[in-house]
Amino acid sequence: MADQADVENALVAIVANALYPAGSAVASSVNGPSGPVVWRVYRGWPTSAVLDADLARGIAHATVVPDATTIRNTTRFPRVWQVVAPVAASLSVSVGEGTAIFSGSCAAGQLAGIAVDGAIFPYAVQPADSPPTVASNLAALLRAAGWIVNYRGSSLSVPAAKLFTARVVSGAGALKEIKRQEQQFQISLWCADPLTRDVAAGFVDCALAEPQFVALADGSVAHLVFAGGATRDQGANQSLYRRDFIYAAEYPTTLAEIEPAMLFGVGDISANGTFVAGLAG
Repeated sequence: MADQADVENALVAIVANALYPAGSAVASSVNGPSGPVVWRVYRGWPTSAVLDADLARGIAHATVVPDATTIRNTTRFPRVWQVVAPVAASLSVSVGEGTAIFSGSCAAGQLAGIAVDGAIFPYAVQPADSPPTVASNLAALLRAAGWIVNYRGSSLSVPAAKLFTARVVSGAGALKEIKRQEQQFQISLWCADPLTRDVAAGFVDCALAEPQFVALADGSVAHLVFAGGATRDQGANQSLYRRDFIYAAEYPTTLAEIEPAMLFGVGDISANGTFVAGLAG
């Protein structure tokens, strides 16, 4: 089912793709006074000490935070099963020597994922993605969970993983919507100078406004609507220049009759490191 965290992850990916259109292994698209700006893009509110230290070094932050006070019940559709039609497979991944390499083209309805020591990290592919941004966003999910990731271009690996594999699948099966909610999310840019903030805001503003519907990991979509924003300058005292974007996301809670996109079944790792899938799952 879709969860608040799935919407947050989708928004983080949109922002990260806007700031790093070729993936975070290369320089960002935002040039500040001293050249390309390094960004940290993540869910949650920044820690003051970390933010202050990063801003002093010219590292900017982009955050996604939900507003728990603005959740509105919008349930209105009948509880019927809806078939999720599979999309044509255009993105692929190969795994060899502990490294996953993504290739092909991206389209909504595909799901990419990494399995590390029994933990699964799924990523709902967006139309604006590319193999490098898919790898970059998966690397961010793994790092947020505490894993050290080697990421470059369209490939990534987790050196400490004992079991590691990757898959890309297309949506299939059926979903039943059992409730629906609308919730506001605040996307904030925290910058050390006004030039960086203004340039980044232009990229992020367009990236958030362009897609009306954002794919979620369960095969459903969230409807995004711009709900406001603000510019907050505290540069005189803290060298902090901030821009906020507020978006309302309407998304469903669903039941799956068949997993809409089963990334990993039950299986074992063979002697040569290949993942052997079973029939269950």
